[in-house]
Amino acid sequence: MIITIALIVIVAKRLIGEPLNGRDLWVPPVALTAIGLYTLLNTDGLHAFDYAWLAGGSTLGLALGYLRGSFVAVYEKRGFLWQRYRGRTFAAIAGTLVVMLGYSLLSDKLGMQSAARPIQLSVGISFIGEALAVTRQGIALRVPFAPERQ
Repeated sequence: MIITIALIVIVAKRLIGEPLNGRDLWVPPVALTAIGLYTLLNTDGLHAFDYAWLAGGSTLGLALGYLRGSFVAVYEKRGFLWQRYRGRTFAAIAGTLVVMLGYSLLSDKLGMQSAARPIQLSVGISFIGEALAVTRQGIALRVPFAPERQ
């Protein structure tokens, strides 16, 4: 529930446009990934097969997140970087959800334990991919990231 609310807030802010702040871009996905890894490390009974599928799903999630991030508009406003989701960003979000749902269903069918796929880990890794692409765009513009909010 908390993750869903956080995602809605993040997406809403990015839809209307917001200053691109390094902390806001990187801390949430890293924190979600850390929570997911903690959950995974405290899960007993996982097998090599589970870890292999987890690695594949993580790689896929990172790549899809990067693709999604490449559709984010990164621009200069008031002397700093800003970001905004566009229509193509939402198309990429929908495509990501479809692909990851298919991967999850295939994982279930082949016997991967659902405990080996913490949602926080999947969401965090996907947003790390997006952050990588957005950061790359920002660096290419040679405009400073927005300062921390007071």
